[in-house]
Amino acid sequence: MTLRTLASRRLATATLLAAALAAPTTYAAAAPDRGAPEPGSPEYVARDLQNIDDAYGRITDVQLADPDYLPALATEIPTVALAQLLEQAATPTRPSITPGAFFPGWNVGNPLRAGWDGTRGRALPVSFTNRYGALLRGTLHAPLEGARDPYTGKRLRPPFPGVVITEGSVQGSENMYLWLAQDLAERGYLVLTYDVQGQGTSQTLPGDGSLSGVPSQQIDNFVVGTRDALTFLLSTPQDPAPAYGAAEGEVTGSNPWHALLDRRPDRRPSTAGRTAKIAVVGHSLGASAISQVQAVDERISTIVALDKLQSGPAEDGTPVEPVVPALAIQSEYGFTVSPWLLSGGSSLRPTPAPGGPDPLRERATGFDAWRDAEVDSLLVVPRASTHLEYTDIPLALPASRWGQALTSAYTQRWLDHYLKNKPLRPLLADRFRYLEPVGGGQWEPVVLERDPLLSFYYCSAMHLAGGAIDDGDLTGVGC
Repeated sequence: MTLRTLASRRLATATLLAAALAAPTTYAAAAPDRGAPEPGSPEYVARDLQNIDDAYGRITDVQLADPDYLPALATEIPTVALAQLLEQAATPTRPSITPGAFFPGWNVGNPLRAGWDGTRGRALPVSFTNRYGALLRGTLHAPLEGARDPYTGKRLRPPFPGVVITEGSVQGSENMYLWLAQDLAERGYLVLTYDVQGQGTSQTLPGDGSLSGVPSQQIDNFVVGTRDALTFLLSTPQDPAPAYGAAEGEVTGSNPWHALLDRRPDRRPSTAGRTAKIAVVGHSLGASAISQVQAVDERISTIVALDKLQSGPAEDGTPVEPVVPALAIQSEYGFTVSPWLLSGGSSLRPTPAPGGPDPLRERATGFDAWRDAEVDSLLVVPRASTHLEYTDIPLALPASRWGQALTSAYTQRWLDHYLKNKPLRPLLADRFRYLEPVGGGQWEPVVLERDPLLSFYYCSAMHLAGGAIDDGDLTGVGC
């Protein structure tokens, strides 16, 4: 079965549970021959060219090949744009001068997910201010009342662990990350997505009269955004989030779904003193920010860093100390896709590499430091993945066909273990069930086979259960 055939299949599923339990389609491309060919050989170059082609799989095999995608996009663009205009009109003194606020389609996300709210989960817009007085807009995502887990069929009963998702820089927008927020919410998590100051639909200039947080492309924005978003998620009517100069009624004030958040201390914490059932997820500069914040914010019990986990030093020179368990999902390519001869340095700053890709490259950014510190960590490098895997952007920028699905599958299992104390075994599996949106309010079950979907250039690795499970090269790349 080809990827195009898989992308266009439709299952007529009456209920979420039926979809989850239906016979799934399996993606089972042949696993790469990881011991050969030799760098520079014709076989090696041919394999590299295929990898480059696969790095555009989300565009070619879904966005252009799926007959439902473009009609759904055409419907969602004006819907989202109108909602954002009305939101801005309601707060005229809090302007968002960003691409996410003005360019149609920028903040749409995956239009095949349209209709999720009210059918598979529920969403609620919220707003709060950061410590500089800038209005930040976001959305809470939660299970439907009385919902069942779409994979297991078990009833989802509140309260739920909490997750904050901090977007990437260069004008990331919260709707680009709805895929992960929705996937987690329907598995039994209360998730907050939001736009940092100066991005998406959040206010560009601070409300305190200073230029704090300007320009948006600075790590302090993402550190401050993460910590203030955590404060809002944890807020209650009795203990509201600080308004930082906002007028009455200008912000949400406190988490409207505060009763859904599980505030009971974890009786089996993975890190001493970190008993809150809270995780933070960050992408790009957001990943760098949460790598720093996890070391100092005791409200965080685990993190998921999407390209890339960072071990420091921080921009102020302070080393980043690994404290809580970290899942690192990291990419082969940056914003652009380049041949193997330019695989030196970081994926975000490719440089010549005449000897070929360094298998240890992705381990070196953060995983090795976590491993050396004896803190649980897992590094996953999806094959043909780019820095844009984790953002849903229509038709414009490269991303592989399966990187996002694999990322979600791993994140769900990671948080189940570290926030819900579920068994570690699912993280060690070599096959994952995943529910993928196919439009028309339907989700299709697929099976993701781990080894063919992991990089044959860079090592994926794990250090779990206090080091009892330790493998620096999951698929035999050669670390």
